[in-house]
Amino acid sequence: MVATSVLVTLVIASAASLFMAWTIGAGSSGSTPFAPAVGANAISVMRAGFFVGILGLAGAVLQGANVTETVGSGLIIFPEGGGLTAAAAIVALLTAAALVAVGIFTGYPIATAFTVTGAVVGVGLAMGGAPAIDKYVEILALWAATPFFGGGMAFGTAWLLRHENTAEERIVPLLGGLVGAILANIEFVFLAPGDDQASVARAVARTVAAPELPTMAAVTLLAVLFGAGLLYRDMYNDPAAGQRHFLLVLGGLVAFSAGGSQVGLALGPLVPLLDTDLTAGIPITGVLLFGGIGLLVGSWTGAPRMIKALAQDYSSLGPRRSIAALIPSFIIAQAAVFFGIPVSFNEIIVSAIVGSGAAAGGGEVSREKMGKTVLAWLGSLLLAFAMSYGAFLAVDALL
Repeated sequence: MVATSVLVTLVIASAASLFMAWTIGAGSSGSTPFAPAVGANAISVMRAGFFVGILGLAGAVLQGANVTETVGSGLIIFPEGGGLTAAAAIVALLTAAALVAVGIFTGYPIATAFTVTGAVVGVGLAMGGAPAIDKYVEILALWAATPFFGGGMAFGTAWLLRHENTAEERIVPLLGGLVGAILANIEFVFLAPGDDQASVARAVARTVAAPELPTMAAVTLLAVLFGAGLLYRDMYNDPAAGQRHFLLVLGGLVAFSAGGSQVGLALGPLVPLLDTDLTAGIPITGVLLFGGIGLLVGSWTGAPRMIKALAQDYSSLGPRRSIAALIPSFIIAQAAVFFGIPVSFNEIIVSAIVGSGAAAGGGEVSREKMGKTVLAWLGSLLLAFAMSYGAFLAVDALL
C-alpha cells in the first residue's frame, strides 16, 4: 500500500514536471534561440521550431545536470538535509507552468527562470526551510548583469559589423574563432566517467596524457583557427551566405545551450523525490532525457507563436544584428550552465535584441512592448513566490 502511494505520487509529480518541460519548450528554450534568425529571414518559423526541439533535447541530456542540481537542492536549506516533498514539488511545478503558459498564450515572454525560482523558494520556505542567501546572490547577480553584458556586447558587435571602417569579411571570421574557443572549453557529460563532466580540450589532454593547461591551450587555438578559417572561406565566396550560415549555427548553439539550462527548471523539483527504492536505479541521464523529451514536444507544438512574437515585435533584425544578438546569448547561456545558475533565456535574448537594435537607432525597438515585458518578468517572480507559498500551506492543511 505504501509503495503504491509513493508510485502514484511520483507519477503525479512527473506529470507536473513534464507539463513544466512542455511550457519551457513552447516558451523560452523553444522560442528564443532562433528568433533572431527568423527575424533576419534566414529560416522559417516552422523549421526553427523543429530544429530547436532536436537541439534542445541534446543539450538537456548532455549539459542539464548542473542547473537541475541547483534547482533541486540549492535554493532552500533544510535543517536535516532533506528536500522538497512530493506535494511541494507538484505545487511549485504547476504554479510555475501555469504562469508560463499564460505568457505563451498571451504572446508575452514570461521569464521561466524567474517563475520556477520564485515557486521553488516559495514552497521551500512554506515547508520551513531557510533561504540559501549565497546562492540567491549569485543568481541575482547574473540576472542583473545579463541586460548590461548581453545588451552591451550585442551593441558593440552590431556597431562593428555596421561600421564603414571595419570589414565584416574579417569581423565575422573573428567571431567564429571566438565561438570555436568557447566550444572547445564547454563541458559535456559523455566526455568524463560517471556523472562528471569535461570539455573537449580537457578530454584531449587526458587522453594523450600531456600537461593539461598547455594541451588545452593548443586545442583551443586549433578550434579558433578552424572556426575562423571556415567562416573566412565562406565569407570570401559569398558574404551574404556566410552571414546566413553563421547565424544558423549560432541559433543551433543557443538552442543547445537552452536545453542544457532550461531542463533543470522542470526537473529540479523532482530531484529530492528520486531517492527512493522505486527510483534508486534511474541514472541522471535517464531523468534528463525525460525532461528533454518534454522540451522537444513543447518546441514542436507551442514555440512558433513565441518565435514570431520575438522576431517581429521587438526589433526589425537583419543578419548583422541577429549575429550580434546571438553571440552574447551563447556566452551567457554557457556561463549559466557551467555555474549551475537558472537563467531566463527570454531575458538573455530580449536584452541582446534590444542592444543590437540600438546600434541602428533605438526607434526600431518597441519601448511599450519592452516595458510590459520587464513588468511581466518581475511580476512573475513575485507572483510565483506568493502563489506557491499560499498554495502549499493550503494543501498541507488539507493533507
